[in-house]
Amino acid sequence: MSDRKAAGHFGQVPSSQRPRKPGRAGPSSYTHFPKGRGVENAALEDVRQLLGERPRDRDLLIEHLHLIQDAYGHLADRHLAALASEMRLSLTEIYEVATFYAHFDVVKEGETPPPSTTIRVCDGLTCELFGARDLMKTLAAETGRDVRVVSAPCMGLCDRAPAVEVGHHHVMAADAKAVLATIESGQREPVIPSYIDFDAYRAEGGYGVLSDCLSGRRAVDDIIAILEESGLRGMGGAGFPCGLKWKFVRQEPGPRLMTVNGDEGEPGTFKDRLYLETDPHRFLEGTLIAAWAVEATDIYIYMRDEYPGIIKMLKTEITQLNQAGLAGPTLHLRRGAGAYICGEESAMIESLEGKRGLPRHKPPFISKKGLFGRPTLNNNVETLYWVRDIIERGASWYADQGRPGHKGPHSFSVSGRVKNPGVKLAPAGITMQELLDEYCGGMQEGHRFKGYLPGGASGGILPASMADIPLDFGTLEEHGCFIGSAAVIVLSDHDDIKDVCRNLLRFFEDESCGQCTPCRVGTEKAIQLMNKDVWDVDLLKELTAVMTDASICGLGQAAGNPVLCALKYFREDIA
Repeated sequence: MSDRKAAGHFGQVPSSQRPRKPGRAGPSSYTHFPKGRGVENAALEDVRQLLGERPRDRDLLIEHLHLIQDAYGHLADRHLAALASEMRLSLTEIYEVATFYAHFDVVKEGETPPPSTTIRVCDGLTCELFGARDLMKTLAAETGRDVRVVSAPCMGLCDRAPAVEVGHHHVMAADAKAVLATIESGQREPVIPSYIDFDAYRAEGGYGVLSDCLSGRRAVDDIIAILEESGLRGMGGAGFPCGLKWKFVRQEPGPRLMTVNGDEGEPGTFKDRLYLETDPHRFLEGTLIAAWAVEATDIYIYMRDEYPGIIKMLKTEITQLNQAGLAGPTLHLRRGAGAYICGEESAMIESLEGKRGLPRHKPPFISKKGLFGRPTLNNNVETLYWVRDIIERGASWYADQGRPGHKGPHSFSVSGRVKNPGVKLAPAGITMQELLDEYCGGMQEGHRFKGYLPGGASGGILPASMADIPLDFGTLEEHGCFIGSAAVIVLSDHDDIKDVCRNLLRFFEDESCGQCTPCRVGTEKAIQLMNKDVWDVDLLKELTAVMTDASICGLGQAAGNPVLCALKYFREDIA
């Protein structure tokens, strides 16, 4: 043995051979304490009762945190320590997840737990246009200490703005009187929508296409060819051709998995909510057909926590599906926890694995290495909703719904200053002016059309003078915008473009996962610059360029779009 090794690591003398400092006690006098927070037996029993027979697997961490949050209204230190012990995870792993998601309230020792009732007031753009900010001030002044009033990002209720959530109960087109009445009534649970249930869906021929696939009457290659011919794309915002995505995943070695992105968090988007609330089995059949096509062993449906009624309903209907023996692959319904970033597919997969929703660096893409390291097919809710009808009615039925040169329809989520907001199923390639006049009844009384967001918060802003551009994938990019999930927010002459941009950038600042500096710092600095009376145009352009070029994922890359559009198309409002 060399002298260096004999002396210990890095040439240090072993501690047993070192001379003690004067007055220092020897090893025998040390008192030993266990590292970390101790686990209380009572807290451990609480957690075990809540978890019951559920597996203690790491990917269920967020589900287990929801159980504790729902039971106690917050996440206490002692319960988090007990959960760490029960799941055989470090306390750090528990805390980094619990503190990442907005819907978890971590309460440290000595801190006061939140009140028994939480009121969340949506501060999304459309809700702010309809008075959410003043409503929040009124509620904060008129509620007592046993009620907490907080702001929340878009709840997917933009067509009924402003939206408020009391516990898990939504109040739509809310005013202070309605919210206070809800608090007084004790309503806290979600309202289950009226929908086509399993029996009704089967009675109308539902799951017939799936049965044909499973029995061999339809071949995978034929199904994919129909989807490619139809022009069906990813309706979550990316617009990637659906059939081609299925083909890519099939080429990868098994076992394969499937995920469904139900985290419809783009401000202004609520189309998935409508389809899930009315006809959930059409979506579920499309999901099972997709899983069959790529031979996925398991399906993970990631549903946003802002849709509690839909989550409750889906649990019931999936049970019905399993009992009928139609499910095939195992269906796992997972609940998000309030993180817009989890709409990005790799961040969603991290969340499904029980981690913080941090986007992954690409490549590899999730089609090669996705959930649990396996090749993964990921589709949006609306994309899967159309699969059965396209196969049943033929590719041309879907494709021919578009305007000349465009394929298929778009489900436009229209909100803002229009007479008739809502989900408008309109031809791809329709213009904003046509959508406004033919589907929305025009502008609200007393409002003049000023501008519109064609693709939600990240899709940019265009003036009314550019309302003749066809709305579809690939038609808006040359103008610095994109259609994304077709979340259209209409602005009028009553709206200040500066305030609109501030609202959107505050959203991006709040929802940034913090992983990369350009996005984390860039959104914060952009808000600081925009809060000034006079905008430093050159500095804002430089800042947004860095965010666009250097951010890891689409959140930071697109966060500057509203600012750049405002500077380009609304200079008279900025000056």
